[in-house]
Amino acid sequence: MIGLGLALQRKIGSKEQLKGLKVLILSLALPATIFVALLNVELSQNMLLFPLAALAINGILLLLASFSRKVFPGLSEQRHRTLMMLIPSFAPGLSCFPFIAEFLGDESVALAALADVGNKFFVLILLYFLAIHWYHRLNEVPKQSNNAKLKQLGMAMVAEPINMVMIVALVMLAFGLNLQSLPETVSGVILRLSGIMAPLILLFIGLAVKLNRQDFGLILRLLLGRAGLLFLISAAVIFLVPSLSVPLMLLIIVFPQSSCSFWPFAHMSAVDAMEDAEGRTFDVNFGLSTLAISLPLSTTLILGVFSFQSVALNPLYLAIFGILLVVGASLPEVMRMVRKSPSLASTDPLNLPEESAATVSKTLVEARH
Repeated sequence: MIGLGLALQRKIGSKEQLKGLKVLILSLALPATIFVALLNVELSQNMLLFPLAALAINGILLLLASFSRKVFPGLSEQRHRTLMMLIPSFAPGLSCFPFIAEFLGDESVALAALADVGNKFFVLILLYFLAIHWYHRLNEVPKQSNNAKLKQLGMAMVAEPINMVMIVALVMLAFGLNLQSLPETVSGVILRLSGIMAPLILLFIGLAVKLNRQDFGLILRLLLGRAGLLFLISAAVIFLVPSLSVPLMLLIIVFPQSSCSFWPFAHMSAVDAMEDAEGRTFDVNFGLSTLAISLPLSTTLILGVFSFQSVALNPLYLAIFGILLVVGASLPEVMRMVRKSPSLASTDPLNLPEESAATVSKTLVEARH
């Protein structure tokens, strides 16, 4: 299906066409799938752990992203702040949910949707305040009340189709209702919409993949490092709680591998529009390239996990793979730092300055005499 999307890029390649397909997925197919999944699950207090766990992973990634300039010293401050907005965010709708539905079933989709509530709170509210904080600090703008913007974000969060159907489904479950409680015509339409989700999303991935060669290597290493760290976190959880069911372990592995979210990019674009030509807070073009590479990479890793479940479910193998990704992502930068190290350069005869080389030659001549 992804290959068909790639083949159709010449016929369906404009931004308007892709946007229409994306709206169809996020407004109809995906909400229908989540609605069906939630109505087939029994509510319990343990489900509150999923949004809290997602929020905790967001926080851990934000902390780790703050050290990205130490591993990648060539990053500018603007790109560093851009990565701190994007790396901790998740967009499971297009990159994760369809594969969870295909491989794990409705119950896992429902749990993933609940986990996404914590992630949405992080990307919509907390990252917005972080972006505004940087904007005020760097541009010396007096702080103003953010109540209006916060209210607007809250309304946008509630008005999003995925969140709307989650609220309706949770209210129905609270009153003991399920999918069979709806009229047969309504439930039939919902089930049909749910059935078109996976094909549409796979086609969309193939249609939307457009990579920019500029900065491709740097962004790929950054995202591979992110993936490796998340694999290490998942391996630690599976190792510490070995009694987890297989679907739950796979969910713990694949949900954090979701691609970076568009919402932080929207916050950065809003801040960028308020700034003049000097003193940019974020590198918006770098952020857009990161989003473009993140989606195909995440779907590839998630499909790989589901394709090699026996290996992925072993926390040792998962940790080794995570370490290899982290080392592979940071090794080029470490080698570059080693080459530029003054202490090492001075011991390498090929890197001797001209004066030092002349001195060595004179000393060797005197020693020969």
